[in-house]
Amino acid sequence: MHILMYGWTGKLLRIDLTRKKAVIQDIEPAILKDFIGGRGLAIKILWDELPVGVDPFSPHNKLVIAAGPLSGLPAPSSGKLVVASKSPLTNGYGDGNIGTWASVAIRKAGYDAIVIEGRSNKPVYLYIENDKVEFNDAKDLWGLDTFKTEDELIKTHGKDVGTLLIGPAGENLVRYATIISMKGRSGGRPGIGAVMGSKKLKAIVVRGTGEAKLADPKAFREASTKAYKEILEAENYDFWIRQGTMATIEWAQANSVLPTANFREGVYDNYMAISGTTMEKMKVERRGCPYCNMQCGNVILDSENEKSELDYENVAMLGSNILIGDLKKVAVLNKIADKLGVDTISMGSVIGFLMEASEKKLIKEKIEWGDFEAAKELIIDTAYRRGLGALAAEGTMRMSWYLGGGSSDWAMNIKGLEVSAYDCHAAPGMALAYGTSPIGAHHKDAWLIGLEVKMDRSAYNEKKVRKLIEWQRIRGGIFETLTMCRLPWIEVGLNLEHYPRMLSAAIGLDVTLDYLFTIADRVYALIRAFWIRENSEWSKVMDYPPMRWFKEPLTKGPFKGWKLDLEKYEKMLELYYKLRGWNTNGVPTKETLKKLNLDYTIPVLSKYVTL
Repeated sequence: MHILMYGWTGKLLRIDLTRKKAVIQDIEPAILKDFIGGRGLAIKILWDELPVGVDPFSPHNKLVIAAGPLSGLPAPSSGKLVVASKSPLTNGYGDGNIGTWASVAIRKAGYDAIVIEGRSNKPVYLYIENDKVEFNDAKDLWGLDTFKTEDELIKTHGKDVGTLLIGPAGENLVRYATIISMKGRSGGRPGIGAVMGSKKLKAIVVRGTGEAKLADPKAFREASTKAYKEILEAENYDFWIRQGTMATIEWAQANSVLPTANFREGVYDNYMAISGTTMEKMKVERRGCPYCNMQCGNVILDSENEKSELDYENVAMLGSNILIGDLKKVAVLNKIADKLGVDTISMGSVIGFLMEASEKKLIKEKIEWGDFEAAKELIIDTAYRRGLGALAAEGTMRMSWYLGGGSSDWAMNIKGLEVSAYDCHAAPGMALAYGTSPIGAHHKDAWLIGLEVKMDRSAYNEKKVRKLIEWQRIRGGIFETLTMCRLPWIEVGLNLEHYPRMLSAAIGLDVTLDYLFTIADRVYALIRAFWIRENSEWSKVMDYPPMRWFKEPLTKGPFKGWKLDLEKYEKMLELYYKLRGWNTNGVPTKETLKKLNLDYTIPVLSKYVTL
């Protein structure tokens, strides 16, 4: 019997693509209270349900689409979903956070999560309307790019639906294919789009007509209104609206962290040509996610005279990282990647790796640094696994295994996930943030570099480690479980206390930041347990950043000659483990697991590692 809950719907929609069956199930209230939603609910489901060692492309892998109790409600930047699975890129836990109307629609349809299992024998797309699920033939959609697919689905089902879909990259199992929504919103860097493709699932279309039941609607409305107002009154709100994350190009250059020539350097001579200042003069439109009043999507016309939505990560990785100093051309590469459904960060890293491999004659193909046409062709070939693109589709870790020649030192990934756009030769704290990110080298869990540039850059100290854990609790814990965008807090300084206040009003429990931090620690420990279970030869080396940062010093810029110190990094990593209650190999101790109510992981982990 379903127990009436507030904030949460308490319901999960389970879809079996093999049998073409759907069933609505109750979620235990205790699970929701222990994991909240989003990433928390996703890792709990994957831990409980996946066979140990499952192949990510097997029908037995599962795709979890999880909202949180504040997702899709009229609150600042709440139009978010977590998409999660066992990653085909890293072989560990993989997830992504995507802004989409599907978040609103799934909640209105009455679900906290959708779990998709099995594999269709032919291309299908799902149409979900409240408690009704249709398995529709997708043969006419299969092969279409993400923009055309969305157009066709809206033509069929109307504008008031949410969509999640894949492009050719997902269909062809590119290991870093993403899920796309709203013609440019992308989520699932660790290949979640490829998992969708492996299931022959082209798209999910959702319409909902219900409303979430809140414990105290009046208190929620007041808390939300206050938060929206605080955002508008923030000191740097106007500048944020003008440049968004694109302001980071000039900041990264000034602080010598702008990825350049496959992370050889932290400064780029032609940085102004791809900067936020340059973008601002070209801007034709601004886009955002549902319920956002500080939209970050800056749109320009690219060199093909088409619209492309830019942010810092894709411009740095497809610009300075491969030495293309023309924003309109970078915008073309970004647009093509979005249309084909491939992650722009990993794609930029893969292109940089292959340009360097060409320079060092590890491949026969000639791909010069800054060659726009070659980069464009490579993105397309990757999505269709043609020629060199078949190798590129595997990601930098596997490419380095194949090519050898010392290339693993400059295959810029951690645990298989390509490093996002911050060079760490002179940023040991950010290197640790990448090393300990729960999905591989990604910045979303802890953008420590922003604080680190204000501290002693050369320090490998406890202050940085404690701040890293605090930010992981907030960014990777609170925001990824609620599930909401972190940018109002990060970029315009929205008071963090607004979030427990809104959550308390929604679910009817008195929630504190400490309660949310405990949940974050539980989620991080369970994700770590999943990694260890799925990678039986686990060692702390998996938390090391790329060797380039230790072996090859910067040759230019204000930190010329700097590189990371491996011995000092190891000490900082050991301190991180100690503060988290993990052992010297990065494994949560029995005491920590018991304290976090994760006792059920102990017998499993004991088979693989010493606890």
